[in-house]
Amino acid sequence: MNIIRFEDLVAQGQASGKRVFIRADLNVPLDDAGNITEDTRVRASVPAIELALKANAAVMVTSHLGRPTEGEFKPEDSLAPVAKRLGELLGREVKLVSNWVDGVDVAPGQVVLLENCRLNKGEKKNNEELSKKLAALCDIFVHDAFGTAHRAEATTYGIAQFAKVASAGPLLAAEIDAINKALAAPKRPLIAIVAGSKVSTKLTILESLSKNVDGLIVGGGIANTFMLAAGLKIGKSLAEPDLIGAAKAVIESMKARGAEVPIPEDVVVAKTFAADAPATVKAATDVADDDMILDIGPKTAAKLAAQLKAAGTVVWNGPVGVFEFAAFEHGTKAIAQAIAESSAFSIAGGGDTLAAIAKYGIEKDVGYISTGGGAFLEVLEGKTLPAFEILTQRAAG
Repeated sequence: MNIIRFEDLVAQGQASGKRVFIRADLNVPLDDAGNITEDTRVRASVPAIELALKANAAVMVTSHLGRPTEGEFKPEDSLAPVAKRLGELLGREVKLVSNWVDGVDVAPGQVVLLENCRLNKGEKKNNEELSKKLAALCDIFVHDAFGTAHRAEATTYGIAQFAKVASAGPLLAAEIDAINKALAAPKRPLIAIVAGSKVSTKLTILESLSKNVDGLIVGGGIANTFMLAAGLKIGKSLAEPDLIGAAKAVIESMKARGAEVPIPEDVVVAKTFAADAPATVKAATDVADDDMILDIGPKTAAKLAAQLKAAGTVVWNGPVGVFEFAAFEHGTKAIAQAIAESSAFSIAGGGDTLAAIAKYGIEKDVGYISTGGGAFLEVLEGKTLPAFEILTQRAAG
């Protein structure tokens, strides 16, 4: 994927004295008092901003926050808490600018935060008139928000279309590199873990990966549907019986290529879905009618861990059990530790996956942790993201 990288523009001296517009992802969770409760995205946006400031650019940064109604400002939609936190991280005051579409006053060496971009009428629908106005604000556009790369909006696509120069920031460029390494040119064997409650939400991902991966590990409710497809009983576990045919098709697609979808040999069951429910390990063939499968069993976990340790590349999306409950976390913990110990290049994404990585403290042992939920899933589906498409077009001239 050929793109213009903002880091290269800076290295070539092309950003000095220029107006640089950075689309960041600063969509952070806030409590009722308007305080940021988790600031990973703000911290992740700092390198692009510092890069531009060190290059003596006039820096404008914007992001969406929540789901505001276009054209209707409400205090809870304001980026004010983000401006404060960004200022603390940068060690300088970051002025918050409202009503900025028709012009922004910012000098080289300065940075301003432009109020919630989704307040602008036409943002979500990628309005051409708005996009051209945004492009006129800058000399260089920098897309650094992978979490929005799957949306064609005015600040993610339209501005890139019309700006003098459209580039990828360090965060977006790193995502592109990691995705290419994991999916476009992976070191084999390539093992994918796709877990979650429903096959229906991940079916296109499973179908897409089944054509490319050497092993497809399924977990959670998805694994239960695959167990049904393999002729096993799952008691009262979460599953989608109407998608047994789709699960069988994925298994056959893999088999035709000499690859496999490992079906659990043993499972951890309970009679109720509760943190204090007594957990019982059973062979996959012995699940009773009133059992709920809440995790993979130790034999299955050991087999999957060995497979992951021998992998060349691992793609991870989703925990394999109810890891929030101590009695049903062992499968996910074993998977996490195997990925940490493996020499494979690993890329992980999705909210629950990131929570598991944090719980087991393996952040430094995962090759790349993706910041984009929906965007990461669309990449796994084999889709070309709008942001990648327009940046590639602009790089080609």
